Amino acid sequence: MVNKKDNAQFMPTVAIPPGETIRENMKYLGMNQRELALRLGITTKHLCNVINGNDPITYETALKLETVLGPKAQFWMNLETNYQLTKARLKRETDLEADLEILKGVPYKNMSDFGWVPATDNRQERINNLRAFFGVASLKAVPLAVNAMFRKHKQIKEISDLGVLAWLRKAEIDGLAVEVKKFNRTKLKKYIPQFRGLTLKSPEEFIPEMQRLCAECGVSLVLVPSLPKTYICGATFWRKGNPILALSARGKRVDIFWFTFFHELEHIVSHSQKISCISYEHNGHEDEADEKASDYLIPDVKYRKFIKEYDYKDKNVIREYALSIGIAPCILVGRLLHDKLIDYRRYSDLRPSFEIGY
Repeated sequence: MVNKKDNAQFMPTVAIPPGETIRENMKYLGMNQRELALRLGITTKHLCNVINGNDPITYETALKLETVLGPKAQFWMNLETNYQLTKARLKRETDLEADLEILKGVPYKNMSDFGWVPATDNRQERINNLRAFFGVASLKAVPLAVNAMFRKHKQIKEISDLGVLAWLRKAEIDGLAVEVKKFNRTKLKKYIPQFRGLTLKSPEEFIPEMQRLCAECGVSLVLVPSLPKTYICGATFWRKGNPILALSARGKRVDIFWFTFFHELEHIVSHSQKISCISYEHNGHEDEADEKASDYLIPDVKYRKFIKEYDYKDKNVIREYALSIGIAPCILVGRLLHDKLIDYRRYSDLRPSFEIGY
């Protein structure tokens, strides 16, 4: 029976270049670098780089060393291979230490609860799972691997950058798994009235229909539950020539969900693929998208007419007017709340809530 301890491999903590062995052989033969370089038929500079580990021992150099110094070419190649493997292993250990520090800021437990990564308390396993999830060799590369323009909740407090990146990555994974047609911006614009009409339906009805219509236009619509301290309502980004539109249902209100959808839709309809970035600041593109989303849902002319000519604080009036212009009452309530014309505590019954399952 083999003892595991006897079978264990020694893992060096320092990478020693083959040049140390070359140097020992030179000393034994009473040879300096200039003489050995002449015998090998290479420059003194190149030999110096090989000895110091800056240049690798090639097959050709190994054969020359075999002839001049004696040990077989395979011996020199083995030294070079072990040197390179040790360097790579030590670098990986350094990367692991950096990843262990990064791991502290990742909401791993929440991600595993959602089924995004396997559940485990082992830190090494968590790092390996996260590397696979993000598709990176080191977690240091995560910010470079994930790219999007997203709408954040305006009441930002402390935000988890890694939580945001994890949410965006999950949206990317799910979005790439959706079968969609070639992106058609013209068709997407024509479907806006149909999307608007879906506000009158329940989530069980409007979500699959939204996804179907989006797929016909070449858009992957995915619903991704929100992670703690991410504050993201939605995001848009492009992959393989098609846009991915992700929604979190943050706020758990149908009107917020719809406003975010039309906000992200505006990014796709009006902006190029090149506008794709992660930003925590409320920029010009976001203001423009907010205005367009409001107008898509309730044309400004109709909204102003309602404020001027109707009793906008009366629930029945709100309900009847919303239905008369073809939208759910919660959309109008949300607009009135945004403009601080009504008290949210009195109109909660007109604002249904829902959550994204996982």
